[in-house]
This record gives sequence, C-alpha cells and structure tokens, in this order.
Amino acid sequence: MTLRTEELARLIAREVVERIRAHQGRSPLTGEPLPGSWPPPSVLHPAPDQVRRRLPVAVSARHVHLSQRDLEALFGRGARLTVFKWLSQVEQFAAAEQVTLIGPRGTLPRVRVLGPSRGHTQVEVSATDARLLGVAVPVRDSGDHRHTPGLTLEGPVGRITVSGGVIVAARHIHMHPDEAAQFGVADGQRVEVRTDGVRALVLENVLVRVNPAYRLEMHIDTDEANAAGLNDGDEVELISVRR
Repeated sequence: MTLRTEELARLIAREVVERIRAHQGRSPLTGEPLPGSWPPPSVLHPAPDQVRRRLPVAVSARHVHLSQRDLEALFGRGARLTVFKWLSQVEQFAAAEQVTLIGPRGTLPRVRVLGPSRGHTQVEVSATDARLLGVAVPVRDSGDHRHTPGLTLEGPVGRITVSGGVIVAARHIHMHPDEAAQFGVADGQRVEVRTDGVRALVLENVLVRVNPAYRLEMHIDTDEANAAGLNDGDEVELISVRR
C-alpha cells in the first residue's frame, strides 16, 4: 500500500473503534452486542502482558497495634513488646503479648499484639469477628480511623476503652518501588486480583501501597481467605489496574 492508503486505513479503523465505543459495545449497524471483551471497562485497563502478574498472599488474623501509652496501661509502666515471631515485612513482628477484646455482645481472648508500637492504637478484626463482638465495624485502609467504633481491651494489668480505631482492614498489596515498576502500578492505585482453585474469584478495590521498606505481599483477612480458599504463601494474579 502507498502511504496515503495506509493513512486512510488507519482513519477508517479509528472511526470504527470510536463508533463501537459510542454505541457501548454494540454494533453500529445491527445493534447486537459485539463478541469478546467489548465494551471495554470504563476505568479498568488490563495490565500489560510484559509486566509481572503473580504475587504471594498473607492472611491476617485479628490483631492489635498499640500506642506506647495504651501498651503501658495494659501491660504495666515501661512495658515493651517482646518479639514472638518476625513477620515478612521489614521490622514488623508478632509480639508475645496478647489482649482480650470486649464488645457489647461478646469477647475475643488471646488477640495478638503486633509490633513495634504505633502512634495510635488500631484494632483489626474480620467482619465475622465484628458480629461476634456486637460492633458495626467499617472497612478502612490502615490508619483511617474516621467514623470508626471503639472497644474495650483488657491486658494482664489493666483495661482501656478506645473511642475509635476498630476496623476491618481493606485488602491491600505491599510493594517495593522496584516491584511496583514491574507490575506497572503506583502507590495509592486500586487494582483487581484473581485467585485460583475451585473457589476462584476476583477481588476488586485492592489498594497498592509502595514503600522502600515493603516486600511484595497481598494482605487479606480470614473471611476473604476462607471465601477464596487461600492460605499463606498462595499466589494470586493481578489482572487489571484502575487508572
């Protein structure tokens, strides 16, 4: 073909695509739905074939992050957390210390404290745990305590009632900047992830968190893991990125 003919072909192809989009995935001629992936999602775009897709899973059971002030109220003046088990994320650990969560309807004993201590206390439970406790707990990104309920926490030497900070942690992915580049994502983006197996499903609205201290891992709670039949170390596939 001559250059002029090639340009004409591109213009025609572009016009066809625009007409398909304008008709929301239906043929401009017949009105019938087009086969394949049409219409394309309005804000979701498949991750490029050349980028990395698989990532490991970590299942987070109920746990507590304590401020130093609350740690001392529960475990005594000058208390420090004792490492029980190092976690996969750098300098993060499960502590030997445990507390009891007390709600209007029920209690959850032997809830693990995670370290190191934080600026503000945060209690992370599953939706199932929340029903047992009798508390309406919203899904929140870690650290977002707006309009969250409180609970009573009991330790070996004291009891405190926090006015907020109880959340069902939103599913999220930890990534080092190099890993984020491999996946073609950025900090704060939301992605879709597909699981495998007989209970395979697609998890939407998964927050990407990028930090040089992070190691690649997707965190979900026990309810989500049970629904998808996932265990620690299983792999899932990142299938699309919300732009």
